[in-house]
Amino acid sequence: MTLSPVHPVHALSPMHPVRLASRLAALRGWRRLGLAFGLGALAMLGLPPFGLVPVLALAFTGLVWLLDGVDTPRRAFWTGWAFGFGHLVVGLYWIALALLVEADRFAWLLPFAVIVLPGLLALFYALAIMAAHRFWRPGGARVAILALAWLAAEWLRGHVLTGFPWNVTGYAWTDLAAPRQAGALVGVWGLSLGTVLLAALPATLADAGRQGWHRLRPTLGGLAVLALVCLGGWVRLGLVPAPDPAATDRPLLRIVQGNIDQHIKWSAEARRDIFERYLNLSQAPSARPLAAVIWPETATPYLIDTLPENAAAVARSAPHGGVLLTGAMRVREGQVGQPDEFQAWNSLVALAETGAILGIYDKAHLVPFGEYLPLRPMLSRFGIDKLAQGAVDFSAGPGPRTLHIAGLPAFSPLICYEVIFPAAVADQADRPEWLLNLTNDAWFGKSIGPYQHLAMARMRAVEQGVPLVRAANTGISVVFDSVGRDLGHLNLGETGILDINLPEARSGITPYARLGDWIVLGIAAVIGIFLGRLKSS
Repeated sequence: MTLSPVHPVHALSPMHPVRLASRLAALRGWRRLGLAFGLGALAMLGLPPFGLVPVLALAFTGLVWLLDGVDTPRRAFWTGWAFGFGHLVVGLYWIALALLVEADRFAWLLPFAVIVLPGLLALFYALAIMAAHRFWRPGGARVAILALAWLAAEWLRGHVLTGFPWNVTGYAWTDLAAPRQAGALVGVWGLSLGTVLLAALPATLADAGRQGWHRLRPTLGGLAVLALVCLGGWVRLGLVPAPDPAATDRPLLRIVQGNIDQHIKWSAEARRDIFERYLNLSQAPSARPLAAVIWPETATPYLIDTLPENAAAVARSAPHGGVLLTGAMRVREGQVGQPDEFQAWNSLVALAETGAILGIYDKAHLVPFGEYLPLRPMLSRFGIDKLAQGAVDFSAGPGPRTLHIAGLPAFSPLICYEVIFPAAVADQADRPEWLLNLTNDAWFGKSIGPYQHLAMARMRAVEQGVPLVRAANTGISVVFDSVGRDLGHLNLGETGILDINLPEARSGITPYARLGDWIVLGIAAVIGIFLGRLKSS
């Protein structure tokens, strides 16, 4: 696209939008790719834990101006790839830390985690931007085209090959109470679409033929829409009063954060000490009777579903008349005549104080390379194995399930990164009253990874309109109410307990909980139809 400013570009201030846009559009070769990489990295600063939302306007406006100078699908592809690569390299560097837990086995895979994985995921953005180039045209339409392309890239990244919807752009609003409420209506995918639309609108400041008020109108219009979203969010917050922490009519939960370093978590020498730490924290006095004690993912180093004596020992942590909800490994030995049919599951087990098992949930959405090795016959030849403990791949459970345990409202268990999949956190045929996320983020130390994981869990509470309780080995353990308020937490790297009332679920089902991704896909379709008719008119 060739810019046609009313005034000569050379006569404008160096920071004038027309001059900036002209200079960015004129970039070629490594300069364009380098700036695209930098803008993608900058966009990551708009997401948790940084939360510098305004930088998204700089990043996506710059991307529009770069694409204005692209004249072939191939250049559009590489510009989109460079932007996505920069975005993902900065946002996912913490994955490499998991390889250093057993550095003697996995350190050689660091280049894969730091460069290859982000490079492959960036292909989603490259293909989406190349498709956007096919329909690119001057004016505000190109902003909508970019937003649709970005949504397509993120949505496909979140679904293809088991999906990895980490750092979706809509999470930029997670820590802001009012705007995050829009997640109850359109989910994080809808927030992503709206965020990129809003962030890229300043690109129209450089459009030819726009002067004075007309130059500002699209951007101001976007800010007006954001103001309305915030106003609606404040209204929703006002309709859901903050829970009374001193109330005695709600189940009292105890979240136990053992803070066990991943380097010793499965050490035979440390096993007893780990168990004693959880036991002592669980048995500390409480202000009133506990309904449940909650341990994080794979908290107990003992098998409890097949060994009653272990179950009885672990159940000493269950409160009198209550239940212990713990993450644990489950196994099934081979049957007679089938000695190789050994299976293992990453599970949540509900134990009564007697040691009786009241309920079990097996993790359904397993982490590739973490809990199972894809293409094992081929990759194992190169010395590649899964990161999690044990030589056998974990088996997957049946999917979202609601557990009904006496003394507690019905809940949906989510183990580790199951909580990052927006439309797969609850059984809609048996709606839960709260979500329970057990996780072990010790793999990623004190990096940005645990904070990103936390932000995604918070958005699930808003989308579903129910509280979310999170027990994390090294943190951050937290309780969010149905609008995402932080009612209490234990910090990253802290050892301790959190005694807190379970908040009530918001009355009614949110639009996103009822319709899921169909809402944002419908919105995207309407925008696409409008753009098509606009072009033909």
